[in-house]
Amino acid sequence: MIRVLIVDDSVFMRTVLIDLLGKDPSIEVVGTAEDGLQALKKIEELSPDVITLDIQMPKMNGIEMLEKLQSSEDPPKILMLSTLTSKDAELTKKGLELGADDFMLKPRNLGTVRGIEKELITKIKHLITIPKVSNKVTVEEIPAKRVVLIGSSAGGPPMLDIIVSALKPDLNAAVVITQHMPAGFTASLAQRLDRISPLEVKETANGDLLQNGRIYVSKGGFHTVISATLDNSGRKGGRITHSKAPPVHAVRPAVDKTFQSASKVFGPNTVAAILSGMGSDGGEGMAAIKESGGRTILVREEDCLVYGMARSALERDCVDKVLPLKSIPRDIMRTISNME
Repeated sequence: MIRVLIVDDSVFMRTVLIDLLGKDPSIEVVGTAEDGLQALKKIEELSPDVITLDIQMPKMNGIEMLEKLQSSEDPPKILMLSTLTSKDAELTKKGLELGADDFMLKPRNLGTVRGIEKELITKIKHLITIPKVSNKVTVEEIPAKRVVLIGSSAGGPPMLDIIVSALKPDLNAAVVITQHMPAGFTASLAQRLDRISPLEVKETANGDLLQNGRIYVSKGGFHTVISATLDNSGRKGGRITHSKAPPVHAVRPAVDKTFQSASKVFGPNTVAAILSGMGSDGGEGMAAIKESGGRTILVREEDCLVYGMARSALERDCVDKVLPLKSIPRDIMRTISNME
């Protein structure tokens, strides 16, 4: 049983969430709290596995509660419930920086509440499967000769959790993730992924040299372009350049920009994967990787929220493998190892 504590100052929301979660036999709502102060006491008393956390509450809000939880040795997983207001968007980013594990939109009325049932239960079950990594593996700063590229959009973040948490510390490549996400949120995404991956995860910075055993999350608001470079010892590698070129497929960062530029630098030493996502971004880039001798992977359709990006690659006949999500990390490790 997954033990859930509901924290929300709205009686209506607490009642609805109890009702929704009560429909799943693997979830038990062990308690509720009206504010952060009550919640901290309930955490000690009830030891929940997951907390659904409202952001704006009296006495102690969600952000203040997260700050208190930072000193806990083994805090529960946190799913924030946020509205679409600009203020809540900023607070959501802050919450992710403070250790919240995920967030979802908070419904405003009864008509929209019922629509969140599947997403709510799926996110709670997903959170409980993802470990937090306390000790990072220290790796030498060695320019990567190989690169793993991952592109995703709607439905992508939970898939990224599964992949980055399963990659092994001895991965002999750099990883670049391009997830469609607004500026500001990619830093929080990188921080969250860093907490669950044995590899170091960071948001891209202009001029970053791609290093072995590191994961780079494309910075929101910029295209991540990869160019060839030499380090001080004359070793070849790749460098990240942020581009403010117009959006591609109405998005920036665009997966196509990253994939196409990387194919010119790493050629056959490239592994690319496309996950869940709406639209056609990634298809042209994956075709470029296939043409340059790299390996290409798609997640299977039944694992996706949206299959638009993956279908775009399939239509270009440039896909080597279509795999279940949980098989992708192992296949990436094996493919990179065979390139050595």
